[in-house]
Amino acid sequence: MRISDVLRFKGDRVLTVSPDSDVRHLVTVLAEHRIGAVVVSTDGTTVDGIASERDVVRALAERGAAVLAEPITAIHTAEVHVAAPDTHLEELMRLMTDRRIRHVPVVADGVLCGIVSIGDVVKNRIDELETERTALADYISGAR
Repeated sequence: MRISDVLRFKGDRVLTVSPDSDVRHLVTVLAEHRIGAVVVSTDGTTVDGIASERDVVRALAERGAAVLAEPITAIHTAEVHVAAPDTHLEELMRLMTDRRIRHVPVVADGVLCGIVSIGDVVKNRIDELETERTALADYISGAR
């Protein structure tokens, strides 16, 4: 299975925030949409960075509540690992595990076209295993 298959079921909507937004705005967006990360983008189509709940928590621990007034660029990750829609999920899982990241923007021809979280990958894997289990149970019981 490929990332494009996950996006087909999940959808390709990606929330972005401007790099000149402050961290308080980031926290509001994350909470309102119940998401763990947001792509930082000047134009909504390119990936300039990514900002996550982890980034906020680390910055708060280091600098205190004053960080909420700082620009997102003060806490975001600028070197973002991205994947193409035709990337196999096994490769994506390896990237997420090796790099200890939970969100990967999906980019095609330099344009942001989705985002995949570790939760999306786990859900997909559980669905695959359930389908296999059902097929094996049907085969064993003869109920094809």
